[in-house]
Amino acid sequence: MARQRKKETSDVRAGPDDKEKSAIAERVIQPSLHGAATIKAYSKWLPPELGLKELVNAFTEQTNAVIDGDLDRAEAMLTVQAHTLDAIYNSLARKALNAELLSQFEAHLKLALRAQSQCRSTWEALSAIKNPVGRAYVGQANFAYNQQINNATNSSRTRENQNPPNELLENKEHEPDKWLDTGAPQEAVEFNQDLETVEEVNGSKEPGR
Repeated sequence: MARQRKKETSDVRAGPDDKEKSAIAERVIQPSLHGAATIKAYSKWLPPELGLKELVNAFTEQTNAVIDGDLDRAEAMLTVQAHTLDAIYNSLARKALNAELLSQFEAHLKLALRAQSQCRSTWEALSAIKNPVGRAYVGQANFAYNQQINNATNSSRTRENQNPPNELLENKEHEPDKWLDTGAPQEAVEFNQDLETVEEVNGSKEPGR
């Protein structure tokens, strides 16, 4: 028996400004707003006049594009990230060679290999977007199914050509008297004609024998 899941309930009593607060709460939990705030915090090079509103609108536009199936920006972003991770890997690998202490060497090299692993994963993600596994599998399955049907049809036609039905065999169960009917009856034939001729040749009727 499936256990019924309880829905979340709020103990906060409704107030006069409930609708406005709910609208603000919905905006706060929007992924676009969180992304815009994160970019604003990390990107010190952004012009000060660029506010959260413009970033949120840009995020919303790109989100709607992905929902509609347009993945051009996603592919471009993953490509740039893969190259950036590759640059980080090479930078850390060079720092590891220049390290004077073994601990520094191990730390730089470990981080370099992490960047290399993330670079590979990014390319794999991009490949999955370009060549979805589900669509490829369905295409292969349909091709195999159609090929199987064609093979079965050709095999059936081959058997029919090699083994034509015997028209002389009738349905013995329904018409037992006509089973293996070869046609109209033929005239009777005498079987002792050749024997009489043999007697004459061998002289069986000569006296003394």
